[in-house]
Amino acid sequence: MHITMIGSGYVGLVSGACFADFGHDVVCVDKDERKIAALLEGRMPIFEPGLDELVARNVAAGRLRFTTDLKEGVKDADAVFIAVGTPSRRGDGHADLSYVYAAAEEIAHAITGFTVIVDKSTVPVGTGDEVERIIREANPQAEFAVVSNPEFLREGAAIDDFKRPDRIVIGGDDPRGLEVMRQVYRPLYLNKSPLIEMSRRGAELTKYAGNAFLATKITFINEIADLCEKVGADVQDVARGIGLDNRIGSKFLHAGPGYGGSCFPKDTLALLKTSQDYDAPQRIVEAVVAVNDNRKRAMGRKVIAAMGGDVRGKTVALLGLTFKPNTDDMRDSPAIAIAQTLEDAGATVRAYDPEGMEQAKPLLPKLVYCTGAYDAAEGADALVIATEWDAFRALDLDRIKALLTQPLIVDLRNVYPRDMIEGAGFTYHGVGR
Repeated sequence: MHITMIGSGYVGLVSGACFADFGHDVVCVDKDERKIAALLEGRMPIFEPGLDELVARNVAAGRLRFTTDLKEGVKDADAVFIAVGTPSRRGDGHADLSYVYAAAEEIAHAITGFTVIVDKSTVPVGTGDEVERIIREANPQAEFAVVSNPEFLREGAAIDDFKRPDRIVIGGDDPRGLEVMRQVYRPLYLNKSPLIEMSRRGAELTKYAGNAFLATKITFINEIADLCEKVGADVQDVARGIGLDNRIGSKFLHAGPGYGGSCFPKDTLALLKTSQDYDAPQRIVEAVVAVNDNRKRAMGRKVIAAMGGDVRGKTVALLGLTFKPNTDDMRDSPAIAIAQTLEDAGATVRAYDPEGMEQAKPLLPKLVYCTGAYDAAEGADALVIATEWDAFRALDLDRIKALLTQPLIVDLRNVYPRDMIEGAGFTYHGVGR
């Protein structure tokens, strides 16, 4: 089938490359000329394990192309996926749908023959209705159907998530549109991935509800971690004890400094704004958002307390800046608030991240950016693990101890067992332990 991706960012590029790998003919469209030029040269605009090889393979096979010309890219497409950004709108927190609606307007004048317009971007309930209205108004003669097909990709594991999804959600009521979507995803039939069809509004809400629930699990175990510290329990034991219950499950029960990234912060906020518009308060989600926001700076204060309560003139080695490993995404990363809290208290922060430092520099200009974990540790008064990159899981503890001015490790991801660190002569502080 002929598929067009409007937007060549995280969702559009990964989805487009995976569809091409299934054998579909795919063109990715983006207005950013520098991004398209880079892709034409084989340079990826994001870091995602395996993406560069996947793109190169399908470009070489002639199944994947890139262009800035939307009209040319959309012409003759069976399905046009809108995969543009929907950031939180400044001032009120609603999802900014201006890019979605602008894309719909342009698509309306470019489609030829029956075309399925697919909302792949994360959008509030009712967005598909507005996309349909925009296209119908701009081109009354157009033959099309609008469906919702939310993405459920985890950064750092997006390719595997796309090719082996837990489920595929398609929302719409036009039989022709639904049949096209079945053909688009037919290559996943052998993987027996469930294809769930529902109303368009149901699909739109499913994405937000799913992310809000996962954010709730993270926030729940983080609060249990705080209680564990007070009563002398270990949150990892508690998490395992409840996670083995099939009704709960073990995923997203890892205590830490709070959630961040491109989805959970903005999607929980957008869900709250939608609930206000429809007078259906989501009080649990309200609490989740508030607790998570407060937790990030609280982790900075935790480091300060571990260092004796006064960090003025002291140096902290901060390992990890991105919101999770295997990505270069700094959006709403807990490390931002942690670093700022330490700087506000008078500390110098020496930081290292395997992939996120270029993205971090505009956000955290005062940090001292280092070439590696040991470089960051040199002369520091404490070492803090903020992101659980594999590169930080087997540090040479003797070397770290020799580089630090005092043997203190604050492990905000519980990467190391306490007895191992204390056995190496360090003072150890974890989360919920």
